Amino acid sequence: MKIGKIRFSTWLFFITVIAMVGYIGYYGYWYMKGQPKFHSQLLLLIEVFVGIIIACLPFVIEKIGYFYFPQIELIFFYIFLFMSIFLGSGLQFYSVPFWDKYEHVLSAMMLAGLGFSIFQGLLSARDKARNKPFLMSLFAFTFGSTCGVFWEMYEFTTDGLGGLNLQRYEEAGRMLVGRAALMDTMTDLIADLAGAFLMALIGYLMMKNDPSSSRHLVFKSKRQNFFSSYYF
Repeated sequence: MKIGKIRFSTWLFFITVIAMVGYIGYYGYWYMKGQPKFHSQLLLLIEVFVGIIIACLPFVIEKIGYFYFPQIELIFFYIFLFMSIFLGSGLQFYSVPFWDKYEHVLSAMMLAGLGFSIFQGLLSARDKARNKPFLMSLFAFTFGSTCGVFWEMYEFTTDGLGGLNLQRYEEAGRMLVGRAALMDTMTDLIADLAGAFLMALIGYLMMKNDPSSSRHLVFKSKRQNFFSSYYF
């Protein structure tokens, strides 16, 4: 493969994996010497190692499924992975104000991006998603936002069953009340809506200005036959 042919998402994959391998090497060295740099360092090392495995999954899935993920989907996937696992967990960036909100925006953009492919897959082989940029973008926005709602339902259920405080209704052992108790959940939902809307807008503008750019938003089959028009 020529260097010029390598997908941009692949460069992001290299950056993410190299950063994670470097993290394991550096912080693993200090952990083995009995001088961990972070609290629960072993758990963080395991989480970063799992992050490397997750980063490789799209290539494995593409190989098995014989299709290509949408480029935009992969780009946001690797940015999210870098922010959540390497920076967020590994380097403890969750102490940065609103860091988890940035991640909610990115995750909603990923899910909305997936909505474009789902919409394309629901169309008949003779129909083209690029002829319906508004409907496709509306579906993507709705799909991304709905997934965000389901995630908050998961956090609410888990908090109720296990008392994990995922929705941050408790602070320093003190139960929050009123607007303060709703703040984390509502700002998460607002971030999800913002991310889904931003991805839907990006997709709409892409297809409106260049209908052929829809190929960057949907799955593409590696099989060159009649069924490849489904992009699955």
